[in-house]
Amino acid sequence: MYDMKALYEAESVAHAIALLQEHPQAQIIAGGSDVLVQMREGKRAGAELVSLFGLDELRGVKLEEDKTIRIGSLTSFSHITKDPVIQKYINVLGEAVDKVGGPQIRNIGTIGGNTCNGVTSADSASTLFAWDAIIELTGPEGIRKLPIREFYIKAGKVDLRPAEIQTGILIPRKSYEGYCGHYIKYAMRGAMDIATLGCSVNVKLSEDKKQIEDVRIAYGVAGPIPMRAVHAEQAGKGRQIADSTIELIGDTVLEDVTPRDSWRASKAFREHISKVLCKRALKESIRLAGGVYHE
Repeated sequence: MYDMKALYEAESVAHAIALLQEHPQAQIIAGGSDVLVQMREGKRAGAELVSLFGLDELRGVKLEEDKTIRIGSLTSFSHITKDPVIQKYINVLGEAVDKVGGPQIRNIGTIGGNTCNGVTSADSASTLFAWDAIIELTGPEGIRKLPIREFYIKAGKVDLRPAEIQTGILIPRKSYEGYCGHYIKYAMRGAMDIATLGCSVNVKLSEDKKQIEDVRIAYGVAGPIPMRAVHAEQAGKGRQIADSTIELIGDTVLEDVTPRDSWRASKAFREHISKVLCKRALKESIRLAGGVYHE
């Protein structure tokens, strides 16, 4: 059924790196929800695979001593959604990955695979952009960490060096403490569909809950890679919570998004829903944060 040259099963992170050095043409397989489908379609025919599936050290979510949230790259979507640390501090990420595919995909698909694909439609990606996530990569030269916005290079390509694997996704305390967020996926179907557009918004409000101290707005499918709407974010910082503020922020995203025409939706439609989804997600984030509207 699957045309592969060889399958090597890593027994540890160090062993995985050694296998990738020994077999430089080999491709990494985690849950297999993408790679195996592509092989069956003939797109990776004759490939050598290095499987990370047995590396339990890369699974799970934990709160580190400095309150950084660490998500192992092999953690499945369903485990992220149900994890108590995620639910307490960044529940919106659990809600976002719960929109991936169907239950079977969410049980086997991993957040590391979802981000390493480099596709702009990945449901986890825009929310991780909104949380200022840091990607941890381990390779022959050791561990390096880089902001997720630097990890994505272009459509379908991420900054993975030879014999390097993604080992974790980190959300620093300063990135989530005091923030509330909401993610909206717009798709042609309610389930089992790729996003036509995804929008994830986080807000941090003033102590009296009447002012937006900070706002982060991230998109998937609004450009070739996931992106932040930086002009819209700047337009909202420090403003009173009011309908006019929400309208201003939502309308300003057009200075940032660069969607394209495709068979799923036209550029004009994606620009329209970019504004609509931002306003809806922003309103819900403010509600979750206990926001009080300015009279």
